[in-house]
Order: sequence, then C-alpha cells, then structure tokens
Amino acid sequence: MKGIIVLGTASDVGKSLIVTAICRAYANEGVKVAPFKSQNMSNNSYVTADGKEIGRAQGIQAEAARTEATVWMNPILLKPRSDQNAEVVLFGKAVDTLSGKAYRDVFYEQGLKAIFSAFEKLQEEFEMIVMEGAGSPVEINLKDRELVNMKVAEIADVPAVLVADIDRGGVFASIIGTLELMSPEEKKRVKGLIINKFRGDISLFEQGIDWLESRTGIPVLGVLPFLENHMMDGEDSLSIPASTYKTGLDIAVFKPPYISNYSDVEPFYHEQDVSVRWVHSLREIGEPDAVLLPGTKSTIKDLQYFKKEGIDSWLRDYAANGGFIAGICGGYQMLGEKLLDPLGSDTGAACSEEEGLGIIPAVTTFSMEKTTVRTEGKLHRRIGTDLTVQGFEIHLGDTEIGCCQPFLLLKNGSEEGFYGKDGRIIGTYLHHIFHNDDWRNHWLNSIRTAKGLPEQKPVYISRLKDQKYDELAEHLKKHLHWEKLKEISDHWRNSHELV
Repeated sequence: MKGIIVLGTASDVGKSLIVTAICRAYANEGVKVAPFKSQNMSNNSYVTADGKEIGRAQGIQAEAARTEATVWMNPILLKPRSDQNAEVVLFGKAVDTLSGKAYRDVFYEQGLKAIFSAFEKLQEEFEMIVMEGAGSPVEINLKDRELVNMKVAEIADVPAVLVADIDRGGVFASIIGTLELMSPEEKKRVKGLIINKFRGDISLFEQGIDWLESRTGIPVLGVLPFLENHMMDGEDSLSIPASTYKTGLDIAVFKPPYISNYSDVEPFYHEQDVSVRWVHSLREIGEPDAVLLPGTKSTIKDLQYFKKEGIDSWLRDYAANGGFIAGICGGYQMLGEKLLDPLGSDTGAACSEEEGLGIIPAVTTFSMEKTTVRTEGKLHRRIGTDLTVQGFEIHLGDTEIGCCQPFLLLKNGSEEGFYGKDGRIIGTYLHHIFHNDDWRNHWLNSIRTAKGLPEQKPVYISRLKDQKYDELAEHLKKHLHWEKLKEISDHWRNSHELV
C-alpha cells in the first residue's frame, strides 16, 4: 500500500487542511485516494451514507478525495462529554463512555484491532491513503499506548511529514523539540517538514529553512502562506472561527462548554451582511438580531451552565419580546419545558431531570440508543414555502411537542421540529439546516425585514465548496514541493518492497 502520514507539532497546526489538500491533489491526478485518521477526538461529526458517525474532518477529506466517506476512514471517534469522560464511537456506533485512564487500560487492544481492520478495508479499494495524526506525536505520558500517531505509522509502515504552525510563534523550538523527543526509529520515518500559516515576505524565512535542514537533515517541503476563507470545517474547539463584525445583521451564537457540531454556524460567515458573535456569558450578549443555540454533547450540563450565567432568563425575555431564536439538536432540547434522563445517558446519573427554558411546549426524554441518520424533507406546508432541505441527525432521545407546530415534513412522512411565532422560534434536530442556501436566505430575509433592511439574494455556498477544494490543492502545490512529497511515499514503498 502507498501512503503517508501528516503529523503536527501541536493541535490546530493545519494537519486536517493539509490532508484535505493532498487528497484533492491526488484525486485531480486520477489517483484513487482515501483519508484516514485512526482515532479522532472531536464533537464535530459527519454522518456517512449508511448512517454511521465519524469525525467531520474525515468526511470533508473524503469529499475532497471525490469518494464516499466510510467508517474505515475514522474507525475510532472520541466525543468528550466532560473534562474526564468521552463517548467512544467504534466503526460509527457509540459503544461506551470511558475516562481517559479506562480508555487506555481497557480499550487499547480493541483499538489496535479496529485500526488493522480499517487498513485492510482501505487497501482493498484505494491506491493511496493519506493519514492524519492528532495533536503532538511526542506526548510522553501517552506514547506507550497511543493509537493515532507513530503507532499508526508503524502499523501502516509509511513515511511521515511534520507540520508546524509559524503563526503562533516558536516554530523552530516546536520542530526541534518534537524531533528530539522521538525515538531514533520514529525520527527515521520523518522525511519532510512543512511550515504552515506563514504571513509576510517568504524571503525573510529562507535563512530559517536553511538552518532547519542543516540542523535536522530533513528537507523543508514548503512554507504555506496563511490561508483565509478556505471554507473547510474544523474538527475541534481550537478551530472555531473568531467572531466577525459587519454592517447588517448581528447573530449571537451561544457557546456552551461541550458544544458539538459547530459547523452548523459556518455558512453565516459567508454572508456579506451577517456578523457572527460567539457568546460565553451574559455581559457579552448585547442586542443581537437573532440567537443560535448549537448542539452539545451534554445537554443538561450545558443548560445548567447557561442557568449559572443567567443566560436562561435573558433567553426567555428575548423570546417573549419577539426575538429570533434557532435551536439545533441540544439547543432544540434546551428550548423545551423539561428534560428527562431516566437512564443517565446524558448526565451519567439515572433518573435525572432538569427544567428547560420553557420557550417551546416540549419534553425531551433521553435514551441509550443514539440516532445517526442523514435526513431529507421539506419545510412544513404551514410555513408557506416547500423548500427541500437536507442534513443529518445525531442525538440521544426524542422530543415530544405539545402542540402541532412542526418545522419539517420529512421524506419518510413524519414531522420534525418546532416552528412558532411566525418563524421567530425554531427548533430542529437537523444539523446543517443552515447549509441549505435557499432556506438560510429565507430565514435571514425574515430577520432583515423585521429590522427594516432590504432582502438579499441567496449566497450559494454549496456551489463554491468543490471549487474551494481545487483552490486548496492548487495552493498546496504552488507553495510545496509536490513531486518531492510524492517521491517520499513512492520511495518508502519501493525500498521496503525490495527488502
């Protein structure tokens, strides 16, 4: 098998983006390529065509590779539920919730078997596998039982490239420190360095390139300029875009501690007259034109956080005064009157119960079985438009509405969500509902009209995304020794085949 693994000196250095670019570059050359990340820790998910859950980054990378995403591309997904525990998703299905210690003690051998199985499946179908590490490959306290960096490179027997982020500073120390903490055998696998997120005149860094190559004996494959507006969803909280400030609409997104699937918010960044502000506390709220309550991995705990901050009272007053609120998944559950957790699947404590915000007449009951499914339907006929929408559901439990005000009429004939006060209050389990360009435009225009602003035409982001994959690949090839990168993988494979 031909392959390569992209490692990083730390989290958020750009590994996911670079793997995405490499996948599209290979695909554009006619190579049947697949992404792979053995173990991903992220609450930003992607639902495969067969209703399985993987990390969002691998779903995006599969799109860039022009192939269908599968669980073999991310066999292990860890979804943090607290500071100590994470849900373990194995081959797309939740199997347990474990502490970090229990995961290392109990799951390690099972994880190794899953990785071997995934490799076997990918090797049957693809010519090239572009792998992604996680965080740093030299976390000394974790190295002996890690399942995602050098251990995977060893299992797959592939060379590695190491990525460092110059934007955050300390790029020389981070590269040298990482290499020094590797064993001699691990260091032999590192065949190239990539400097990412560079700003300014590249000629000023030439001396740095020479020093790195002389000090490490490893070629610098490229220095990639900082890339704005790449439209690729991030996979962890470090990747959440900063707040934006524009003239027009002001949307406040409430960010709880255990936020999940924050990619639901991404489309609003591409609207020319929409500001997106991430709100953590009451003092940051201001006077928004609309509020978004995103998904969460721990609905009741995050609702308790909002109550502690006094945000619950503000939301009730805002709704009573005609404010626009959209709740997605966990945010939808919070909008109801009561949340019941008889089995402890949300809180970990059986028979838990929490008063909701009371904005919509609904009761949510959590269960042990998680719903993961791609969904399609139309806006309910009572809304006055029959726009078709698509998305995906990832949630524990069900929400019962106490009145007939559904938001969507699904393809299977069932009704979903809540639509009240002429669209000022919306709740739905459908992630990526705002990725539907015509619906997003419909919703934003209702807010613009209420504010006395002119309506705008739709921004068709979905049409731009594939173009962005190509632009990302060209960006990579322009600033990186692309042929050298390919040679690294080819030479490694050929030299091992001759042994």
